[in-house]
Amino acid sequence: LINIVCSVFLGPWYSLLCATLIGIIRMTLMGIPPLALTGAVFGAFLSGVFYRLSGGKILCAVLGEVFGTGVIGALASYPVMTYIVGREGLTWAFYIPSFIGGTLIGGSIAFVFLMALRRNGLLAKFQHDLGAKVYDTTAAKRAAQSTK
Repeated sequence: LINIVCSVFLGPWYSLLCATLIGIIRMTLMGIPPLALTGAVFGAFLSGVFYRLSGGKILCAVLGEVFGTGVIGALASYPVMTYIVGREGLTWAFYIPSFIGGTLIGGSIAFVFLMALRRNGLLAKFQHDLGAKVYDTTAAKRAAQSTK
């Protein structure tokens, strides 16, 4: 949810930074294994990239998160957990279903949330106010006029 919303509001680089900082906080304060980083950073970045490449389609931001976290993040987590953490006995296929399941839940919530913001014009207003690229031009004009 946070990765996708950050990607749509601010873009791929800020989303990557946000995912990295949240992962570090989770590892240090909550004792989460390095999966907090390997599972999040790819999805966060690809969410923003897919959103921008699609010209502002929220579904593409969700698909970028699902592919980045659910597939790439899961595959990157296997060697980290096996060789660095020492958790043996699990194959790479163990991580993919659980990562995809988690990202589908968060992605669905983010999709509903962002579509609601788009319907009432707040998504463009937030993007405009944050200085991000706004893809909904009619809502962007309203947002620019409302800040004057």
